[in-house]
Order: sequence, then C-alpha cells, then structure tokens
Amino acid sequence: MENFKIAVLAGDGIGPEIMKQALKVLKVIEQKKKASFELKEGLIGGCAIDKFGIPFPEETQQLVLKADAVLLGAVGGPKWDNLEFSIRPERALLGLRKLLQAFANLRPAKLYEPLIEASSLKPEVVSGVDIMVVRELTSGIYFGEPRGIIEEEGERVGINTLKYREHEIKRIAKVAFDTARKRHKRVCSVDKANVLEATVLWREVVTEVHKDYPDIELSHMYVDNAAMQIIRWPKQFDVMVTTNIFGDILSDACAMLTGSLGMLPSASIGGKIGLYEPIHGSAPDIAGQDIANPIATINSVGMMFTHSFNMPEIEVAIDKAVQMVLEQGYRTKDIWEKGKTLVGTEKMGDLIAEALETCL
Repeated sequence: MENFKIAVLAGDGIGPEIMKQALKVLKVIEQKKKASFELKEGLIGGCAIDKFGIPFPEETQQLVLKADAVLLGAVGGPKWDNLEFSIRPERALLGLRKLLQAFANLRPAKLYEPLIEASSLKPEVVSGVDIMVVRELTSGIYFGEPRGIIEEEGERVGINTLKYREHEIKRIAKVAFDTARKRHKRVCSVDKANVLEATVLWREVVTEVHKDYPDIELSHMYVDNAAMQIIRWPKQFDVMVTTNIFGDILSDACAMLTGSLGMLPSASIGGKIGLYEPIHGSAPDIAGQDIANPIATINSVGMMFTHSFNMPEIEVAIDKAVQMVLEQGYRTKDIWEKGKTLVGTEKMGDLIAEALETCL
C-alpha cells in the first residue's frame, strides 16, 4: 500500500468546512487499504496574513515543496480587502501556482444527470454536457510586466500586460491534445486573434503543435463567440484550451451548465507536485453556516488520484459515490430543488464517504 504526503491548505471562508469533507473521503480510502496518507496542514491566504503578515509564508512554501500533492480550500474575504494589493490573500494563489510550476489548469464541467433541473439552461441543451477546460495558469495578463497603477499626465493609469512566450503556448497545447486523446479527440482553442497580437501567436503555435496530433480535430474560436456558444450549444465542446484570463472566465460560465460553482473541481499540473482545489471562492457570506457544497472539493481529491498518484480507479469510485448520493435525492442549498432532501455540508460529506465505501 503506497503512502502519499499531502499538504492540506484549508484557507479562509468556507475552506475549512469543505476541506473537512474531503478528508473524510481520504479516511475511507485509507480504511479500504487503497493507500495511506501523511497529512500536513499549512496556512495560506487571509489566515496566514493574520498570523504571519503575508499570505504565503515561507513555512507553507516549504511544506508544499515536500508534499506529493497539495489540497487547497479557498482564500480571501472582505476582512482583508483593504490591504495593499501585493499582500492580499489572492496573491498567495498566484505564488503557489508559480512555485509548483503548475502551468496547466484542468477544469472539468460535467453535468450529473440527477442535477439536470439545477442548471439554468433547458434540459435538452445541457443533458450530457462534459467539457474539459484546459487553462494556461502561470503566464498571460495575470503575470505580465509591466503592471501596476501609475500617474501619467496628471491622472492615474492602470497597466497590465498580456504576454506569452512560444514555449508557454506549446506546453499547454500539448496538455490539451494529450487530454483530448483520452476523451473524444476534439480540441477547441480559444483566443482573440482578431484584436490581440499575443493571441495571434497563440493561434499560430497551437496550430503548429497540432501537426504532431493528426488524430485530434482542432478548431479555433474567438473568446466572445466561445462564451456565447457555451450557453447556446455546450455539447459541441470536448476540450477547450485557452489563456489564463479567458480560461478563468469561461470555466465559471461552464460551471452554470452543471448547476453550481460548488460542483466544479480542478487540477493544476505541469510541475512535479499537483495542486487540487474547487474553482469556487471562499464565500465568506456563508462561512460557518453548514450550507456550502463540498462536492467540488471532494471531486478535486478524485483528480488528485488520477494526475498525481496514477490511481484513476479511485477517481472513478469517487465520481460513482457522488452520483449515488445525488440519485438518492440529497442536495446542498446551492443545488436544491423542490422535492429533494436538503442537507448541510457535514451531512453531504458523510453521505458521500458512506457511498464511497461501497464503490471502492
């Protein structure tokens, strides 16, 4: 039985609540003797600022670098909104991704059939939706220089720089094509090549990389059209690959196909250590109320077993457990509908852990 070291960074807001449910799943896996875990907890985001004065302290960085994988909850909240920009909680996320060299962010948007009525779109539009958004994560406008707020000709000017190097585009394109080979062999590359030179290069390089993948169908789409098409006809997409900022936005749009942001997990890979987290934020307005949806975090654990531990059968089992619980009619508040059984964060975690015992 293999032993894995996992850095557990619960973070802020609902982070500790949803992380607790993810750890219940790990406990079942351990009890079933599928693997054993050495869990080390660290502070990141606002809670780290409260203790250390910075969002991503050296202590946490060292903890992360010694792990086989990192589980993250969420960071941020209004308590820290007035801090200087460079030390706000969200800066820790950028620092963590950069430290891990996790340049590829995989964000699956899969609709569980029992939740078809929870989607804001018509059932015939969303039934069967299964999209993988491959988002470039460590470059683009979030990292480009120069950046900042300066004074120019007597007024303030905000500056951010969209910049991509050829090798950065090549490596994310390869991840997208490799991912498509395990799915339905279709990649849609999303850019704004009619306006932005950086994405002219993006389109050119993705097209060049595609020559090594003749079995994969490649299409290109402008980001504004892609946003519309996700709502109009989402089933046309298999794998979408795009820039940091476009991926951030489009994956949140995909979330609503599935019924809630609380349903979407993610994996950030590319370096030696993978990072796994739900794509929703810290939701401070509902923190501590036992109403947050833990499914995205639990499914992020599943992705960890596939991408960091090479045990995809565990992800399949977790997915089946979630499906079972939803089929039984249990719902957290964000996905609740009339006639279903409303449960809290803790109860949903317990139900999925119990279901997992029968799926492993």
